[in-house]
Amino acid sequence: MEQQVTQTTSHSIRVEPCRKRVRTYLAGQLVADTRQPVLVWEWPHYPVYYLPAADVRAELVPAGHQHSDSRGEAQVFDVKVAAATAPGAALRYPDSPLPQLRDLVRFEWNAMSEWLEEDEPVYTHARSPYTRIDILASSRHVRIELDGVTVAESRQPRILFETGLPPRYYLPLADLRMDLLRPSEKSSRCPY
Repeated sequence: MEQQVTQTTSHSIRVEPCRKRVRTYLAGQLVADTRQPVLVWEWPHYPVYYLPAADVRAELVPAGHQHSDSRGEAQVFDVKVAAATAPGAALRYPDSPLPQLRDLVRFEWNAMSEWLEEDEPVYTHARSPYTRIDILASSRHVRIELDGVTVAESRQPRILFETGLPPRYYLPLADLRMDLLRPSEKSSRCPY
């Protein structure tokens, strides 16, 4: 399958094959297992996996239709396995203006309970093959202050460099003033 780009009013849709084995599960039961996933950039920041319909193991129960200006008319399906049903969690575009999408199924990422690339879990969204992540040891002097009070200071940070984003600094716990820190209820997830 070759890459195809279709221009929409806001951005281009890019479609390209991926060589990773991709599996997704619902309630611990296999929904799909493929060695021929397709990456689709429906929006410019990161891709979504579309999986061949022939590799879907769950039951897809018709649940309506929805329209996309770039991908055409979608059939909406509930995803059903023995232990659970995920309402409206799958889409197919059998008459899409993008021919590569016609035999594929798109599963809502958050409706599935787990995604694997090869045998590794993936969180938040599919990984882009064009995003590079490097975590490098450094001897930079990093000092973090809040209202004039030093919260952390280190000469041995790890610096995370990610394509298109500013560097992020990770410091050893021993270099933090733990007595000044409080737990937060906030959390974040990253596919990398």
